[in-house]
Amino acid sequence: MQRRNWIVAAAALSMATPFLASSALAQAWPARPIKLVVPFPPGGLIDNMARLVAPRLAQELGQPVVIDNKPGAGGNLGAAEAARAAADGYTLLMASPPLTISPALYSKLPYKPEQIAPIALLGRVPNVLMVNPASGINTLAELTALAKSKPGQLNYASNGQGTSLHLSAELYKSQSGAFVTHIPYRGAAAGLTGLMAGEVNMMFDNLPSALGLIQSGKLKALAVTTPQRSSALPNVPTMEEAGMKGYQVFAWFGVAAPAGLPAPVQQKLEQALERVASQPEVKTAMLKAGAEPAWANAQGLASFMQADMAQWKKVAAFAKISLD
Repeated sequence: MQRRNWIVAAAALSMATPFLASSALAQAWPARPIKLVVPFPPGGLIDNMARLVAPRLAQELGQPVVIDNKPGAGGNLGAAEAARAAADGYTLLMASPPLTISPALYSKLPYKPEQIAPIALLGRVPNVLMVNPASGINTLAELTALAKSKPGQLNYASNGQGTSLHLSAELYKSQSGAFVTHIPYRGAAAGLTGLMAGEVNMMFDNLPSALGLIQSGKLKALAVTTPQRSSALPNVPTMEEAGMKGYQVFAWFGVAAPAGLPAPVQQKLEQALERVASQPEVKTAMLKAGAEPAWANAQGLASFMQADMAQWKKVAAFAKISLD
C-alpha cells in the first residue's frame, strides 16, 4: 500500500514539475535589461513608436528596455540580428512592414521568416495618396481618369524600391489599370519635395510625415489606405470609398522576438505589452502622431502578417519586382 502511494505521489510530482519549472521561469524573467532592436535609424515613425513603448514596457517588467537601432537593407539587417539572438526574452524586435514585404521581394534574406515570432500588434498607420494642389485634381477618380488617358506619362514618387510606399502605388496600378511610372527618391522627404515642386504627379506616404504638408495646403490628400477614415483627416475618404474596392494598406508596428521563446515568457511579455497599449497617454501619443492604436495578441498579429505577406506577393508578381 505504501509503495502504491509512493508511485502515485511520484507520478503527480513528475506531472507538476513542468508546470513548476514554467512558473519559475516566468517569475524569474526578466532578470536583466532587455534589448529592443529597431531596424531603422533614429527619428522615423518606427523608432518614435519604439521610444514611446520602451520606457513603459520597462516599468511593467521592472527592467530597462534599451533601444538598439540597426538600420540597413530596408529593415532586413535588424530583423536578421533579432532572428539570430537567443530565444530567451532578452532580445526583442520592433516589428514593422518589412517583415511582410521583404519575403515577397527577396528570394534570399539574411534570416528566415519563421525565425521571427510575432508577439503583439500595437498600432497601424494609414498611407495617404496625395497630389500637388496646382494639378487641379480633386478626387481619386479624376486622377485615375487622367492616368488612363495618358498611359506612362504620369509618374509617382516613393522612398525607394520595395518599400511600403512603392508597393502601395503598385497595388493602386494593379487595381485601377492605370500605368504610372515609378520615380524612386532617396527617402520620403525627398519624394514629398519633388511632389511639391511638380517633378512627379502623385505619391503615397505614411500619414504622420505628410500630415503637416496636407494641413498647410501644400499637398492635397485624395484618399487614405485604411478601411476607416483617419481621425487626423476626417474629411478625406478611404481608397475604397473613393472607388477602389478592396484596397487596404497599413503601415504597422508591434513587437516580435526570436522564434522559440518559452511560453511563460511570451505570455508575460504579451500581457505587459497589452497593459502598455491600453494606457491613455500611449493612445493619445499615437493619435497625435497620425497612428491608430490597434492591439492584437501574438495569434492576431501572426494572422495579419500572413495576409499582408500574401497581398505583397501578388503585387510583387504583378509589378515584376525582385530585389535579389
